[in-house]
Amino acid sequence: MIAAVIPARGGSKRIPGKNIKFFAGTPMIAWSIEIAQASGLFDRIIVSTDSPDIAAVARAHGAEAPFVRPAELSDDHAATAPVLRHALEWLNANGPKVARLCCIYATAPFVRAQDLRQGLSLLDAHGATSVFSVTTFPFPVQRALRLTEDGRLTMLWPEFELTRSNDLVEAYHDAGQFYWLDADRFLIEGRMYAEDSRPVILPRHRVQDIDTPEDWERAERMFMTLGPHTLAPDGDSA
Repeated sequence: MIAAVIPARGGSKRIPGKNIKFFAGTPMIAWSIEIAQASGLFDRIIVSTDSPDIAAVARAHGAEAPFVRPAELSDDHAATAPVLRHALEWLNANGPKVARLCCIYATAPFVRAQDLRQGLSLLDAHGATSVFSVTTFPFPVQRALRLTEDGRLTMLWPEFELTRSNDLVEAYHDAGQFYWLDADRFLIEGRMYAEDSRPVILPRHRVQDIDTPEDWERAERMFMTLGPHTLAPDGDSA
């Protein structure tokens, strides 16, 4: 079985109710549910939440919310991996065994069905432990600066001060949209990152963290510039 799990706890503080707050006219979590459905990949789409309100919105948009996430996995310090393990163990105990698991974040309105399909193809083709979305840094990370305690600027890696930008290795960061996992190996290792992880590389204009009200406004503006957000004939978000 192939399953999607969308983690969505109810305790967001910087953007209250962000998982079901309306984003471009639709509850935020509904974008992730819609694309999971449109991909045609999943036997079950599960929302892991501690919130009755989020569960109700998830069900209204066609996802399952079959359990209440335990309190110890719902506080500000809850990491994604334990939440996924809990959902995966529940799925295995309440239906066919899961072979492939995809975590799709609730605040990932830029995710596309074609990206999910590519991720599963990579997972299977390479026998990888995980595949996840990444994008490039907009500036060489080797030139990163930090502030000292007395307010001065200093380079994190001063050895690269005189290196040409063209000679610096391009760096990537997690795009925070989705993670494909080999379910059995994930249960053994308990980690989403592995030495054999593979990337789905996304353009930067489709990547935006949404942690603050400023992030939200920026993401919504970016989202609206991409054009009409209807389902294209092949099931992808236009």
